[in-house]
Amino acid sequence: MNGLMITIDGSQGEGGGQMVRNSCALSLVTGEPFRITQIRAKRSKPGLMRQHVTAVEAACVISGAECSGLAVGASDLTFRPGRVMPGEYHFAVGTAGSTGLVLQTVLMPLLLAGGPSRLVLEGGTHNMLAPPFEFIARTFLPIINRMGPQVTARLVRHGFYPRGGGRIEVDIVPAPLGPLACTARGEQLGVSARAVFAGLPGEIAERMLARVRRELGDWPDAAFALHQVPADEGPGIILLLEARHAHVTEVVSGFGQLGVPAERLAKTAAARMQGYVQAAAFAGPYLADQLVLPFVLAGGGAFTTVKPSQHLLTAIDIARCFTGRSIAIARQDGGEHLFTVG
Repeated sequence: MNGLMITIDGSQGEGGGQMVRNSCALSLVTGEPFRITQIRAKRSKPGLMRQHVTAVEAACVISGAECSGLAVGASDLTFRPGRVMPGEYHFAVGTAGSTGLVLQTVLMPLLLAGGPSRLVLEGGTHNMLAPPFEFIARTFLPIINRMGPQVTARLVRHGFYPRGGGRIEVDIVPAPLGPLACTARGEQLGVSARAVFAGLPGEIAERMLARVRRELGDWPDAAFALHQVPADEGPGIILLLEARHAHVTEVVSGFGQLGVPAERLAKTAAARMQGYVQAAAFAGPYLADQLVLPFVLAGGGAFTTVKPSQHLLTAIDIARCFTGRSIAIARQDGGEHLFTVG
């Protein structure tokens, strides 16, 4: 540690909560303290939300870090990392705040800790503006497991927005992160479309799937399924579209919202999946965001992705601040973009 504090303007770039989560994770791994100002300044509700506070609190708990300014609505905080301690941890996010976003904050530090850890996370498992459990388990974690550590995640109970009340359990066996070259997704092994619902009429899910079937006309009948979970885990509904390839699985989701017709939600999700299937890139936009931290901390590697989002570019900027690593993203002849860590 050089004694200087990294200062981050939270209104720059994408300007969301990801800047706080990634900064905490990188601070714990590198030992670099930081201050972040103007947190989520451009959002309709600026400052830290409950799920961001829980994520930072989790970073403090696993390491004995010191954090000043941490409160719902706060726009400025200072974080001084401690030493990450593996162990058993239980974190509860109020209401439907995302369990997946809390996991993102503590996963990299615990992957590199001196022993195994077990996490119990309670809150939202399927809510907008956050990766659903299936994305974490089927898209993201298999790549982490190829890099050396072994992480398993179990969905114990669904937690839909706005009620929450879900539970996931995560077991982490740490290991150094090894570089990967993820430039080709490999042959397609299968596709599926599932509507998972609780405490709502089944016909909503049926309408959703019918529209997806129309939009994705070449998907086989066997790919479509309804999955009803106990009513007390709802009310809520999510559409999960999955394309399994030899080297990567893409999960596209659509979250039911009051006032948004099931058909419109299904059409949007289907268009996103079609965009991925027709591209050649390894990682969709959300996986690309998630891979920045592990690839940078591995000190090397590459992956191809679709057109970079502002979210991805901001994640790269934060990673450079803490590690000083050379990170490049360049458009390839086929239209995909190649992310490399030097």
